[in-house]
Amino acid sequence: MGKAEKEQLNRALTAHLNTIHETLQVLDQSPPSNSMEKVTWSQVIQIGEQVSKQATIAGMLWNGESPQAKEVEENVNSYFNVLQGFLLLSHGSTVGAGPTLSSSIHESVKHVVDCSFRLMKEHVSLYAGSHNKEKKLSISQIVGAVWEACSALKKVPPTNVTAIGRAMTQVAVSMKDVLREINELKPASSNPGDETSDNTPSKAESKPEDDDISDDDLGSDLSPEEMKVAQLAHGVVSETLVVIKELIRTITGMLKLETPDDNGKFVGSLEKLLKMCQGVGAEIDEIGACLYPPQEIDAIKLALEKMSSRINEIQQEVESFPTSSEPFLEACSGLRTVLKEMEAQLNSLSATELTTKMQNVAVIN
Repeated sequence: MGKAEKEQLNRALTAHLNTIHETLQVLDQSPPSNSMEKVTWSQVIQIGEQVSKQATIAGMLWNGESPQAKEVEENVNSYFNVLQGFLLLSHGSTVGAGPTLSSSIHESVKHVVDCSFRLMKEHVSLYAGSHNKEKKLSISQIVGAVWEACSALKKVPPTNVTAIGRAMTQVAVSMKDVLREINELKPASSNPGDETSDNTPSKAESKPEDDDISDDDLGSDLSPEEMKVAQLAHGVVSETLVVIKELIRTITGMLKLETPDDNGKFVGSLEKLLKMCQGVGAEIDEIGACLYPPQEIDAIKLALEKMSSRINEIQQEVESFPTSSEPFLEACSGLRTVLKEMEAQLNSLSATELTTKMQNVAVIN
């Protein structure tokens, strides 16, 4: 390949990369809903398939003899023309999209672009440099990455309701993890020696590797009082999961309410609900972390107070929608009951602990 051809090909590649970078910057901006036509996500998926086909062509050029400079340049031009169209349609699909849906779209689109950049750079580099088998193999691998990125477009939520519902599902998944960790807590053995068999080496006789105990094996043995707190927390987390599940059902049932004519009010309410839902999830994480000894009762109380406030806000927001939400309201009522029960029990435990300390002080005096 001549020097002039290499320079021409590199100039073409650089020009295309700069154009795509400029388009990506536009994609980061929310399009004005009153001046752009909404593009359906199915249209984006269709042009994504064209990107995938262009990647296939790029890979096929290296199946046999090395391609001519004109073939490589034509493929680069065609590829970036399709990619430019893909980006513009992707931008049009964000009309009316809230932060959650926009984030999902941007992430998937950027993945396609990143893989495409890698492919085109490797494509030109392979032609301008050595044509060894390793280089050709890398082209095939990157083509596969483009296929996967384009195929993943089908998994992007097509609406705000779906995107926010999925985000709330992730909060529920995190809560299930906390529930599992609570289930793994166990009461401290009253007679630790009973758990040690005659064949178990003593601490002095144990091997060095016996001391390599993971953090998961430490701090999970609770006193009877601490177990009581853990059981109460189990009830709170379980009831919170019910609330989140009913909230997701309520929201997904409102798919028909999402229209371009509401000026973002409906989507704004959903985004607000998601943030409050994530806030509840953060309090659940806090409660779960405070259950390990020594338990942080004051921190648990504070988390319960915040949860109670957030649940009230969530309910108020849901009640503003023109749909029936009886199962959700019942779930909120059930959660409030266990929240009050746990708060009362914690206050009782705190009072008992204070009385015990005062008695100990009196005995000492």
